[in-house]
Amino acid sequence: MTASKFDKSKLPSRHVTVGPERAPHRSYYYAMGLTEDEINQPFVGVATCWNEAAPCNISLMRQAQSVKRGVSMSSGTPREFCTITVTDGIAMGHQGMKSSLASRDVIADSVELTMRGHCYDALVGLAGCDKSLPGMMMSMVRLNVPSVFMYGGSILPGRFHGKDVTVVDVFEAVGQHSAGNMEDDELHALECVACPSAGSCGGQFTANTMACVAEAMGLALPGSGGAPAPYESRDEYAEASGRAVMHLLANNIRPRDIVTRKSLENAAVIVAATGGSTNGALHLPAIAHEAGIDFDLMEVAEIFKKTPYITDLKPGGNYVAKDLHDVGGVSMVLKVLLDGGYLHGDCMTVTGQSLADNLKDVKFNPDQKVVYPLSNPLSPTGGVVGLQGSLAPDGAIVKVAGMEKDHLKFSGPARCFDSEEECFEAVDKRQYKEGEVLVIRYEGPKGGPGMREMLSTTAALFGQGMGDKVALVTDGRFSGGTRGFCIGHIGPEAAVGGPIALIEDGDIIAIDAEKGTIDLEVDEVTLAKRRAAWKPRETIYASGALWKYAQLVGIARKGAVTHPGGAAEKHVYADI
Repeated sequence: MTASKFDKSKLPSRHVTVGPERAPHRSYYYAMGLTEDEINQPFVGVATCWNEAAPCNISLMRQAQSVKRGVSMSSGTPREFCTITVTDGIAMGHQGMKSSLASRDVIADSVELTMRGHCYDALVGLAGCDKSLPGMMMSMVRLNVPSVFMYGGSILPGRFHGKDVTVVDVFEAVGQHSAGNMEDDELHALECVACPSAGSCGGQFTANTMACVAEAMGLALPGSGGAPAPYESRDEYAEASGRAVMHLLANNIRPRDIVTRKSLENAAVIVAATGGSTNGALHLPAIAHEAGIDFDLMEVAEIFKKTPYITDLKPGGNYVAKDLHDVGGVSMVLKVLLDGGYLHGDCMTVTGQSLADNLKDVKFNPDQKVVYPLSNPLSPTGGVVGLQGSLAPDGAIVKVAGMEKDHLKFSGPARCFDSEEECFEAVDKRQYKEGEVLVIRYEGPKGGPGMREMLSTTAALFGQGMGDKVALVTDGRFSGGTRGFCIGHIGPEAAVGGPIALIEDGDIIAIDAEKGTIDLEVDEVTLAKRRAAWKPRETIYASGALWKYAQLVGIARKGAVTHPGGAAEKHVYADI
């Protein structure tokens, strides 16, 4: 037997491996083929969201084996385990989407419980689909054991009629089909080629947005988010992530040394600069919450407002994640922003070095069209904008990346729907008018429950050629793939009697994404009468996981979190 170079007396795994009283525990590890030397080493949880639900997750088990190799090479003992994912592309457009946001917190909770139950000393988390990325990062910050995050990689773009396509093109084709502008066989041909490989949706939708966040925030190795899922270079990054977590463990560098107010601001900058998903403004407050840092939607939006939009990515732009990887990747975007003074370069990262140190040798590639220089941005302010006003006292959010400047204001009469299904049916049958503001309510965190995304509806509008001729507001969410004047996260939500619950058909709603305002133009006397007559709606989800979620979930502005967070804790798992 050789002694571990790590002092087990200071690590959580001592509770399951050290001393005569732990002989029964050790017998379980012998049963799984571990040697005495391996039992004496630190235990590293290797958590993946592998499943056969969608292409986002299908390559994670392969990459986990490379992580384990990196851990083993560095005197650690890897222990692989899986957690759930709910895949938005398949959950979209029906009641299944109510499970999506709730899954984020179940992922974080399940990783926490697995780590606590078995006393693992460190964590490498691999994730592919939208909610699994923030869920995994939330668990890292909550546990505060040395941790490295790794994205599973994006899907390769499909090709259709000589152009790159993504799954969002298929959603929008449904609208074209309903408008009579696409034949059945054309829609079928598109669906057959849009998603040609393993990996997460290829545009700057939620998964790729949060992969960029992981690098900007310092929880992922530089460059690890960029390569598409099928590339063998992902396995090299995976092995390096396994080695990196052991270096963090040796030097006691923990997630809360990395996830600070300044690194969260860096993360907000990358969301805005890449025209990322509006969901970034939901997940960043939730990650901050785990560390006891207050960083809500409107604070995130303040950073969006100051950040130039410089990356021409779908859905508002022209390129996909593979294109960004090919021309220099997230590191090049970060380098442009750092040199321009938009990032805090002194933030610690999982390399053990600062963000600025990680980027010191990165150079801008002038021979490409994906990333623009700061001297010629796509827009001087970010691709995502926060809104506030009489319709949304607690704030709201809209993705403006790719929108024309003269389309950033909208005023029109409301047409109200009390569920996404009602609105989608009206859109599918073209039972709405140009110039209207479509209102989808009772879809918030509590009211849904689960704060559904509305990609089916917004994509159908765009496919019908009406994406810039109507606006849509909701207390639910929008997919990272949504484009057009679509405002989500309206708070307070309808389920708790927010102003969105009081709107009636024909009321004028005025939106100004330049000023950051969203107002219901109804006098206070009228609203007071409506408020007095308003009654809460009962949900059909009166038991089970979604009932439980509705009881626990907080407001969207603060990340729709389900527990008191780091500010309330009396101990941190890493110090047990």
